Amino acid sequence: MFLDVRDLHSYYGKSHVLQGVDIGLKRGEMVCLLGRNGVGKTTTLKSIMGMVKPAKGQVIFDGKDLVGLLPHQIARLGVGLVPEDRRILPSLTVHENLLIGMKQPAVPIENYGEIWDPDRAYRIFARLEQRRHHMGNQLSGGEQQMLSVARTLMGNPRLILVDEPTEGLAPLLVQSVMKMLADIQQAGVTTLLVEQNLKAALEIATRFYIMSKGKIVFEGDRNALEAAGEVRRKYLEV
Repeated sequence: MFLDVRDLHSYYGKSHVLQGVDIGLKRGEMVCLLGRNGVGKTTTLKSIMGMVKPAKGQVIFDGKDLVGLLPHQIARLGVGLVPEDRRILPSLTVHENLLIGMKQPAVPIENYGEIWDPDRAYRIFARLEQRRHHMGNQLSGGEQQMLSVARTLMGNPRLILVDEPTEGLAPLLVQSVMKMLADIQQAGVTTLLVEQNLKAALEIATRFYIMSKGKIVFEGDRNALEAAGEVRRKYLEV
């Protein structure tokens, strides 16, 4: 496995949020972590990224255990996080937001393939090229989400963790954001996607995990999830 999360336990104070989470991603996969609000999905991403220190378990990325490393050390190894709140700098232009995210690849360039820079981002995110001179606070919600993803890619990650990218977006923008994520996966970036929009996730992800109360309660591909009507009703539907 390219990313292998094993028996992960994390706490907020005395609250035992993650209770033995196991997740695996192969290189180049897009895997979706589904579940209702408050079940531990974002905490899983933060634990992988070192923003929450796991109390127990392992996070093996490309053969190296990330547990105990600081977020900037994990980022340098090639892991990028697209946070739910986007964190666009409103007083900088689109282009300037991209520039501040740039850093060298975590592995030698000759072993990496095409690196990410603003020109490559503009080829994939045509809307951002059109808005490159606009300030961050002049962008729509969908454009801000595109910029947040593109800025993360400027760090040349080999794995990106994407937290609720369609939250609060209109249906047309949801389609646009999901197409963008599919394009990134086609470009070879391994992606762990946290999402509540099951319909949108089914269109782009290859495998799925469902979380409830800090535990993984389902793992399977698209066909398995579509066939698991009782699981969907119990853990995903309102």
